[in-house]
Amino acid sequence: MEYLILAVVIAVVAVAAISGLVISGRKKKRLPPPPPSSPTVTAPPAEPQVGEEAETPREEPRRTIEEVDLPGAPAATAEAPAPEAPEVPPLEVPEPTAGRLVRLRARLSRSQTTLGKGLLTLLSREHLDDDTWEEIEDTLLTADVGVAPTQELVERLRERVKVLGTRTPEELRGLLREELLHLIGTEADRSVHTESGVGANGEEKPGVVMVVGVNGTGKTTTTGKLARVLVADGKSVVLGAADTFRAAAADQLQTWGERVGARTVRGPEAGDPASVAFDAVKEGIAESADVVLIDTAGRLHTKTGLMDELGKVKRVVEKHGAVDEVLLVLDATTGQNGLVQARVFAEVVDITGIVLTKLDGTAKGGIVVAVQRELNVPVKLVGLGEGADDLAPFEPEAFVDALIGG
Repeated sequence: MEYLILAVVIAVVAVAAISGLVISGRKKKRLPPPPPSSPTVTAPPAEPQVGEEAETPREEPRRTIEEVDLPGAPAATAEAPAPEAPEVPPLEVPEPTAGRLVRLRARLSRSQTTLGKGLLTLLSREHLDDDTWEEIEDTLLTADVGVAPTQELVERLRERVKVLGTRTPEELRGLLREELLHLIGTEADRSVHTESGVGANGEEKPGVVMVVGVNGTGKTTTTGKLARVLVADGKSVVLGAADTFRAAAADQLQTWGERVGARTVRGPEAGDPASVAFDAVKEGIAESADVVLIDTAGRLHTKTGLMDELGKVKRVVEKHGAVDEVLLVLDATTGQNGLVQARVFAEVVDITGIVLTKLDGTAKGGIVVAVQRELNVPVKLVGLGEGADDLAPFEPEAFVDALIGG
């Protein structure tokens, strides 16, 4: 009996075990597949900290920056020359001043036919009646010779033509040449005085030239061209940019100076012109320069403001020593308006010479006579074009020959 019970128990246990295995297998079939294992992430190498040495990821020896060939750069060598500094453009050599007006005579004569050729045509008439002499007067007045000089010239011509009698073209040309030269004057000192002298403190002082005139007459350009004239004559020049009120005036003057090796002293925009002029002369003394050219302001030709400034500039400069020249720049095309400007400037500073610009662009060459009579000072320089070397010393004989084609 006991054996029977034991056998039953064993059988039940076996059946239960087999049933459990079957159920377990079924459950495994219904379960979803397990998720794939997470990918292995490799952490980036840590960046080297300051003071640490970075790893070299290859087995090549490390190279210095001098050993590395940079893209687009030539290979460096131990004996490679240093890069050369940019070349400084050579200084310009101004045209010699001797005989400049003679060389520019053709240009002058083309624009002066109304005066010279017109007079010769009228004087060549067979009968010189009152109407003809009135035409001669009108021709002279139109050329801005001025009323008083015109009357003087006509009276002298009438008297000499009457005495001369017959009038060949050569005789008339010679007669007119003599009378025009008499009117312009050949005895005046037309040189620009730039001789060195003794300063206020006993030191050697360069020649000092002030350039004055209203804006638009070519004043700053004339100052630059005058520097070229002086350099061509073998003088060393310092430029003073005392026109501090006109935009770019100092830049313009400095450009002129750099072309011939002349140093420019300048100050702040709208600064004190007298201070700049004073420093320019001081620099000229320190550098033992031959000449100091001072370009002054020229906003208006009124008696106040600018005129007071010009007087101050001259007084301040004279603390170093005397001013040798005060050149007034006039536009030859302005006619009587130019004479008004000349009077106003002459009341403030002692004008010692006149520069006539744009003389080649006008038939009014008589302004040479009129302005000399107005100021009782000579024309010393004339501008005959836009070229850098078109400023010429005024030579009466060459000028008259250009007028009448002699």
